[in-house]
Amino acid sequence: MAEMVQQEKGDAKYSTLQTVGLMLLRMAVGWHFLYEGLVKLLDPGWSSAGYLAGSQWILGGLFDWILAHPAALAAVDLLNIWGLLLIGLGLFLGMFTRAAAISGITLLSLYWIANPPLVGLDYELFTEGNYLVVDKNLVEMLALLVMAAFPTGSFFGLDRLLDSMRKKIAENRAVPPGPVAQTVEEQPSGSLLERRELIKSLISLPVLGGFAFAFMKKRGWESWEEKHLLAAGGETEAITSATARTFHFSGLKDLKGTLPRARIGNLELSRLILGGNLIGGWAHARDLIYASKLVKAYHHDRKVFETFSLAEQCGVNTILTNPALCRVISEYWRKTGGKIQFISDCAWNGDVLEGIRVSVDGGAHACYVQGGITDRLVPEGKLDVIGEALELIRGYGIPAGIGAHDLNSVIACVEAGLVPDYWVKTLHHTNYWSAIPEEDHDNIWCKKPEATMEYMNNLEQPWIAYKVLAAGAIKPEVGFPYAFNGGADFICVGMYDFQVVDDVNVAIDVLNGDLQRTRPWRSLTIA
Repeated sequence: MAEMVQQEKGDAKYSTLQTVGLMLLRMAVGWHFLYEGLVKLLDPGWSSAGYLAGSQWILGGLFDWILAHPAALAAVDLLNIWGLLLIGLGLFLGMFTRAAAISGITLLSLYWIANPPLVGLDYELFTEGNYLVVDKNLVEMLALLVMAAFPTGSFFGLDRLLDSMRKKIAENRAVPPGPVAQTVEEQPSGSLLERRELIKSLISLPVLGGFAFAFMKKRGWESWEEKHLLAAGGETEAITSATARTFHFSGLKDLKGTLPRARIGNLELSRLILGGNLIGGWAHARDLIYASKLVKAYHHDRKVFETFSLAEQCGVNTILTNPALCRVISEYWRKTGGKIQFISDCAWNGDVLEGIRVSVDGGAHACYVQGGITDRLVPEGKLDVIGEALELIRGYGIPAGIGAHDLNSVIACVEAGLVPDYWVKTLHHTNYWSAIPEEDHDNIWCKKPEATMEYMNNLEQPWIAYKVLAAGAIKPEVGFPYAFNGGADFICVGMYDFQVVDDVNVAIDVLNGDLQRTRPWRSLTIA
């Protein structure tokens, strides 16, 4: 039978196995807290913004308020970091253990409430496992409850030393002045007991030294990689590819301001609209035949939700895409409470009228006849189908548009008396290396950009320009001002999640800069 250890407090007895097991549990949780705090402290780009933004449960409103106030977010980040550090250190050393455990329970409760693994609320939990109600936050909360219930710091930890010091002070105060007689039997074991007490109190210090060594070793490996990247001309805050090229990914902290909005009918749209081709797998990657499958594999549902959420946080409030994505958009709305608006191109098995019905059933806020459909119907002389589509869309009480790649399609629609609520027309320059004017090459989407700008200048309806980056061939710093200066009221741009902040910042700079437009804004900016 295990040796029974009499504890200082109360009459409770614990075996050596029990006391050592509780001490190891306490130190393990402390190790985790301490490491999490240090990693966040040393990462200048870390913020709790992404975690808070994913919250859709009972404190979602509070977290949204924090996100809307940079000072509050900074305070939350600071409390988060130092809370983890101090709780971790307290648990590790067994110092103020009960207070550290209760503080840890409070912090983990907030983590769990922000993103609980409940049915329908777990989309933001990008974890190494799968959870249902119980996750690692809840497990650690229960472990800390054990720490708070048992005096583990008094078993092995600095709480034992503090208790001993308090006891001695109390005893000294209780002893009357004057010499005190001590028997021979009382004295010899005193120093030995004190050494044992000291060892039990400071037993966690060697483990803390091991933690420090492991942490510095890991940081050393990271520093060596950082040195290698710097030698290669890269940036330290980067992610490397197999070719050692480095890329800096901006976060929400780098956002420059507010993205302007304007109206089409009663619909309020951000001037920069998220395009859905990358999400849907239509990469337009020229002769890179694997690219469409690659981007579709990247954009699983959770990644799409993450991209939508990030876009909304950056002020991009609309996605323009195909009705094939109705399912994932509806799931995003249902599971996350997200509000991103949906403009559908209504391309559906070659039947635009059925595409409109599918889109509206899927929650579309606006619809238009896709450019490829218009470019096909116009040469066939079927402009009446486009007119019927406009009427069907308007019958649902939402804005109706006409799209086109070919300028001649726009001209034909205008001459036929078709008046949409907005146009969706390609616009990009052709000064990029793959812009070879061949009939069947998927490499140019606006073959006459100057003529397009000149003609669109005379139209009264708002214009959403798309393919403004020629499917990735033109940099945003060039393509965005080209489109806005060319007369576009909105631009639609396909973006990966890691591009969203940078693209929004470019759009903000362009829209707040000195634009050289000749076409007046057909949709006034909303303050």
